[in-house]
Amino acid sequence: MAFYLKLADSSLNSFIFAVRMRQTLIIILLLLSTLAGCDKDDTSSVSGTVTLESTLYGSGPYYAYGFLFSGAEKVTTLSDPGPDITVFVWKNLDGTIKEISFETSNYYNSFSLIGEYGNEAAAMQVFNDLTTVGSVQWTQQAIPLKNNQVWLYRSDDVKYAKLRLVSLVEKSIQEQPVAECTFEWVYQPDGTTTFPPK
Repeated sequence: MAFYLKLADSSLNSFIFAVRMRQTLIIILLLLSTLAGCDKDDTSSVSGTVTLESTLYGSGPYYAYGFLFSGAEKVTTLSDPGPDITVFVWKNLDGTIKEISFETSNYYNSFSLIGEYGNEAAAMQVFNDLTTVGSVQWTQQAIPLKNNQVWLYRSDDVKYAKLRLVSLVEKSIQEQPVAECTFEWVYQPDGTTTFPPK
């Protein structure tokens, strides 16, 4: 009888050991998959090209789409966080477009015009050669926007982006003048004044 009890006890211990080993393996696999997920680069892109419009949407509250550099994405002005910049149209009394600007909702002087160039190649060369912010004069708005300009942007948490205006298109949507602006950008997410390579 003692032999059978010893055998049963041995089998029970083996069964408990197997269950615990299985639980341990499952926990180890879960930890490894979690750690593997942490190794992935979750940072957003720091450069690209984007097109924004000055179109207003909604029926109240109205909203527009702008660009959030830290997320490398278009977001609405109702989002949290909201966009860093939006495109805005200044109109003449007759409703036509007078000027186009970049606007920001932060309270800093956030824009600095590096220059306006005669062609795309010259603007691209200046944009590519612009590696640091340097000493510049900041203004509240980027106005007036024109093709082949290079601008600097400074966020409210003092992070920088450089922008090259690729194209500005004036059009009409439902009889309202709308500006479409395409720009290339490079963002420095760590707050230093040196831009990362594209």
